[in-house]
Amino acid sequence: MPRRIVIVGNNAAGTSVASAARKQDRKAEITVIDRGNHPAFSRCGLPYVLAGEIPSFDDLVTFPLSFYSMMKLDLRLETEVTAVDAQAKTVTAVHDGQTESIPYDALVLATGANNFIPPIRGYDKDGVYGLRTIEDGQQIQRAMQTAKSAVVVGAGFIGLETAHAFIEKGITTTVVEMLPAVLPAMFDSDMASFAQSALEEHGLRIIIGSPIGEILGKDKVEGAMVEDEEIEADMVIMATGVRANLDLAKQAGILLGERDRTIRVNAQMQTSDPSIYAAGDCAESQSFITGLPTISQLGTTAVRQAKVAGTNAAGGYAIFPGVLSSAVTSMFGFEVGATGITEFQAQRAGLQTVVGRLTTPTKPHYFPGGKEVRVKVIAEKELGTVIGAQMVGGEDIAHRVNMVSIAIQNRMTIMELAKADTCYAPPVADTWEAVALAAEMAASRLRR
Repeated sequence: MPRRIVIVGNNAAGTSVASAARKQDRKAEITVIDRGNHPAFSRCGLPYVLAGEIPSFDDLVTFPLSFYSMMKLDLRLETEVTAVDAQAKTVTAVHDGQTESIPYDALVLATGANNFIPPIRGYDKDGVYGLRTIEDGQQIQRAMQTAKSAVVVGAGFIGLETAHAFIEKGITTTVVEMLPAVLPAMFDSDMASFAQSALEEHGLRIIIGSPIGEILGKDKVEGAMVEDEEIEADMVIMATGVRANLDLAKQAGILLGERDRTIRVNAQMQTSDPSIYAAGDCAESQSFITGLPTISQLGTTAVRQAKVAGTNAAGGYAIFPGVLSSAVTSMFGFEVGATGITEFQAQRAGLQTVVGRLTTPTKPHYFPGGKEVRVKVIAEKELGTVIGAQMVGGEDIAHRVNMVSIAIQNRMTIMELAKADTCYAPPVADTWEAVALAAEMAASRLRR
């Protein structure tokens, strides 16, 4: 009898689970269930449709229906899984009012996460939006046609990318961040300040260290109160993060992770029930550096976890090594990126650090078109092992983040990174690579 694999959730993680499972077992019966009405799409592209850099939300669909047919996957959209019976190994699915019990040999929870909307007074007014789905994006796009001003709550990637879209469309925009810096999950205060200055140069107003007190207006948004200031706004975007969807995990009785924020998994992405796996935004990760539980709700993490979960659910063997939460984005013609842990996170983990930082052009000074890049590299002080990097610059941030990520994964020391054999040609790169120079500065402090 073929192996029966049921996957709940059909975005980055769910589809990648199904693909990996099919490659492992070509005869398995694979059912993919999702309550949405779209095949898998790129959430990360939503702000760039709003900015007009991607023509349509339809362009974000990464796996058309033909993919599921080709891979012999039973895709069930607009279907809600309402119950998991871990003893009987069945899930209860409801579609168009009809209820069905679907048996499984392996179940993969790729249930993702939902927008977190803090209970701010006035959060339920017309004109308050999150940005998680294509429908969310379409609502915001319609509102943008008449909006003159906006407030974005949260200065993470989604908040800043959405603010970028608004500025590009001529909408006066204020970003309000409760914590004392932008990009608080990935940058230390020094690099965050550098990034904030670059954002503000393009007309974006940023308020840090202040929570939004109230959303103003009768039935529809008219503004927001931040401390003693009333900020006019025709719409408010809640980019305050997401929370893992754990309803089915709790119902199945499987163990949750630290502070019950995600599903606990082992290196094979297996939950406390050996027949149930989890991957993506709903699943816990482990820091590659500290070995401690962490949450890494990134598309790259989701697909890497999913490949492991799908392979194992289909009878193979794969291991997930942990995360560095490497991330990069582009706004207003410049880029920001990071990998590993920050100085602040290192201190919380009990690690002493040394740091190298510098600002340099991306091309030799005599070649036109070079753009400034600021690089910060962090090493653990006792052994000199590279543990993180943060970057802001006009171009080429992604490959530099990847360079440090590979160094961390291979347990390189800061001295070894400083000696990296890098390429050079005047149109594309200087003789000395910025990451290597920053690493050399950190290494000099290590020797003191």
